[in-house]
Amino acid sequence: MSPALSPAELEARLRLHCLPELGPRRFRKLLSAFDSASAALSAPASAWRSLGLPLACSEARRSPEIRERARLALEWLQVPGQHLMMWDEPSYPALLAELADAPPLLFVAGDPTLLERPQLAMVGSRRASRPGLDTAHSFARSLARGGFVVTSGLALGIDGAAHQGALDADGHTVAVLGTGLQCLYPARHKRLARDIVERGGALVSELPLDSPPQAANFPRRNRIISGLSLGVLVVEASPSSGSLITARLAAEQGREVYAIPGSIHHPGAKGCHQLIRDGATLVESIEHILEALRGWQQVPFAEHASTASPGATHPLLALLYAAPHSSEALAHAAGRPLPEVLAALTELELDGLVACEAGLWVGRKP
Repeated sequence: MSPALSPAELEARLRLHCLPELGPRRFRKLLSAFDSASAALSAPASAWRSLGLPLACSEARRSPEIRERARLALEWLQVPGQHLMMWDEPSYPALLAELADAPPLLFVAGDPTLLERPQLAMVGSRRASRPGLDTAHSFARSLARGGFVVTSGLALGIDGAAHQGALDADGHTVAVLGTGLQCLYPARHKRLARDIVERGGALVSELPLDSPPQAANFPRRNRIISGLSLGVLVVEASPSSGSLITARLAAEQGREVYAIPGSIHHPGAKGCHQLIRDGATLVESIEHILEALRGWQQVPFAEHASTASPGATHPLLALLYAAPHSSEALAHAAGRPLPEVLAALTELELDGLVACEAGLWVGRKP
C-alpha cells in the first residue's frame, strides 16, 4: 500500500474493486475523473452515467454487501504475507504496468517482490500427456536453476507440472489465479498452492478475494500471466486450448513466444505447431530459451549448465520429453549415428531418466 494512501481511501478502492461490471479501464476512468476512489463513491449517479458507466455499478456502490466485502479484504490484509499492490505504486510490476488494461489492484499471497524479477511463463493443456508433463517439469526446473521465476496459472496439467518443477529445483514460482485467493481452484491444487507460498513463491489474483470460478475469468487472467513475463513457453496444447490465448496476448504485448513441437499424430502438439507456423520460436532444449534471454539471467549461463545434473541436460531428453521415439527415429531427429544414440540411451536408462515401453523410448523426469 502506498504510504500516502489513507485508510479511508484504501477502503474506498476496495469497494470500487468489488463493484459489478467495473473492469480495469472503468476503474481508472473513475479515479481520473474524480481524483480519488472516495470522491468517486460520493459522486451523484448522474456523474457516473455521464462517464458511460453501467447502472449496475452506480447502484451497487453503497450496498451493505460491497461494504462487507471491502471490510473482509481489509482484514485479510492484516495477515502477514498477504499484500495488495496498486497500479499507481512504485512497487507495482513494471512489465505489467505497460498494459492498457493492467489490473488496478493485485492481491498477493507470498512474496510480492517476485513480480519484479525476470519471469518466464509456462502454459499448456490441462489434459497433458505424460511426456508433456515431464517436459514441463524438466523445463521449469532448468529455468528456475537459470535464475528465472516460473509463472503459470495453477491449472491441472502443464501448469501444475511447471510450478512443481520450479519448486523441485528450489526455485521460485508465481501462480496467477482465475479466482479470488480465498477460492483456490482447482481443489486438487490446494496443496500445491500452499507449497508455493511456503517455499518463497506467490499466488496472485486481480479478482476480489471471494470470487468463485467463472469461465470468463480464466482467459482474462491470461493477460496477467503473459504481462508479468519476458516470454511465454507453450509446452503442449490443442488448437482450442486457452494456452493459445495466452500466447496471442503475449505476442500482442511484445513478449517472446516459444513452443515445443511434438508428433504430428499427437493432438496435443497441434496448437504448438500452429504457433510455430505463426512465428513462435521452436524450442527443443532449454538452451534455446536461456540463450535468447541470456541478458536477463540472474546467474551466469555456465553456472546453469554446471548445477544441472549431466543427464538432465542431455539433448536426447528434450526430444523424448516432447514425444516417444524409436531408437532409429531418435537418431534421425538428433542427427546422430545410431550406435552413439544407443550408447547414450543405455546410460540414461541406468540413471533412470529414460525407459523403453512397447518399443519406444520415453523420457522420465529425474
